[in-house]
Amino acid sequence: VLKPILGRPMLARQIERIRRSKKVDRLVLATSTDAADDALAQLAREVDVPLFRGSLNDVLDRFYQAARAQAPRHVVRLTGDCPLIDPDVIDEVIEFYLAGGFDYGCNCIYPTYPDGLDVEVFSMAVLEAAWREADLQSQREHVTLFINRQPERFKVGHFKGPVDNSGLRWTVDDPRDFELVTRVYEALYPANPQFTTADVLRLLAENPSWSRLNASTERNEGLTTSLNSDRKVEERPSM
Repeated sequence: VLKPILGRPMLARQIERIRRSKKVDRLVLATSTDAADDALAQLAREVDVPLFRGSLNDVLDRFYQAARAQAPRHVVRLTGDCPLIDPDVIDEVIEFYLAGGFDYGCNCIYPTYPDGLDVEVFSMAVLEAAWREADLQSQREHVTLFINRQPERFKVGHFKGPVDNSGLRWTVDDPRDFELVTRVYEALYPANPQFTTADVLRLLAENPSWSRLNASTERNEGLTTSLNSDRKVEERPSM
């Protein structure tokens, strides 16, 4: 997330876009206390974003403690590997969540947006319940898994866009992903720093080979790995 795009760290570019949201009141960068994340802490200071540092492996605890320090009623979760995040989509998901009276709302469980435009919104009370009760490794690693896998307990809302673009990958997990978003920024940002999702879609329609750069990568591959690890623990014979 510190690799430069047009001379600035990728995460700084993402924060620049998030700050255009009209519904997000406060932005916090949550990272770990591991020395490897010292550079992220320095970036937070440089871009003037409040910082919280917590557990490296218990991501749910880290996220909960970061939110708790701000005493919010509602929490928006965005991951730091999405430099094309759309502030309008963020606001639309927030409005959907509030209007529906949901405990949890998102646009990523039944996705219609490109991977990398994921937004999750939930109440602080529900986050606290997950923090207190979640005990599986996958639930501690993936912040909202305890919530969104229990629709019988929590009121879960799924926001969908007008067109299914879920086959597009705009998140950054490997060099191919980074190459794609770098090309997008180089093509659009100099003329219009506030370029939109519609601008990116038009650009990719004009350059169809770009989307094929990372088309083979599985969506939510990390989550699948975590769930498989849970199953291995459950299946391990008792002594």
